[in-house]
Amino acid sequence: MGNGIAHVCALSGFETILMDIKDEFIDRGLVAIHKNMERQVKKEKISQTDMDSSLERIDITTDYAKVSTCDLVVEAATENEEIKLEIFKKLDALCQQSTILASNTSSISITKIAWATNRPEKIIGMHFMNPVPIMKLVEIIRGKETDEITTSAVVDLSEKMGKIPIKCNDSPGFVSNRILMPMINEAIFCLQEGVGTPEAIDAIMKLGMAHPMGPLTLADLIGLDVCLNIINVLYIDFGDEKYHPCPLLIKMVEDGHLGRKSGKGFYDYNSK
Repeated sequence: MGNGIAHVCALSGFETILMDIKDEFIDRGLVAIHKNMERQVKKEKISQTDMDSSLERIDITTDYAKVSTCDLVVEAATENEEIKLEIFKKLDALCQQSTILASNTSSISITKIAWATNRPEKIIGMHFMNPVPIMKLVEIIRGKETDEITTSAVVDLSEKMGKIPIKCNDSPGFVSNRILMPMINEAIFCLQEGVGTPEAIDAIMKLGMAHPMGPLTLADLIGLDVCLNIINVLYIDFGDEKYHPCPLLIKMVEDGHLGRKSGKGFYDYNSK
């Protein structure tokens, strides 16, 4: 997600810093950006000049201090509350007071993240959809103390990135994943109980509900570990059994079958 966000920021004309904890992760992100922009050039979505100038706008670092003067920082770390809170504490201490700190979290409370900082009014959720260069939606999540100036600025920035920002209020899973993840979880129960094969379950949802991809294919794309983290947030925060994660999902994550990124999930990607 991080490389996708950097991609659209740079392509929209913004000076962009891509930061990660290891050089190898940054290198991997840059390769992904380069490949995705090349794909856009081949499809004539952008010109070669657009690609070259965008790549020149991207700086890289593993040093938090490098982002201290940014106007906006978008965190896209793994969906782990402890990690995200630690990142926001560091950013809050280093960044100028006017900097807006946004999280690309899929489910974790923006209000809770804000309380880890001394600028709760400038903390906001900026939930991009995957793949970022293609998907138009940015779910804008307002925490309890997010002010209107911050919200308006992030909405405006999202539009300048060619996205369609839709505002909602802070709640576990927000709107997108509060609806999506129970559907994916239920699809996994259908598979576990032998109601249908992965292919059948996905085809029924695509053809019957006009979904662009089936729920199991989508889960593989998102990452089964991410899906499990999100459904656990819903289960814990709402305390409702309807959000209980499917045992098959738990088992697959424990076995390291995480979807596309591991080469195997509900489908096998190693031969593709």
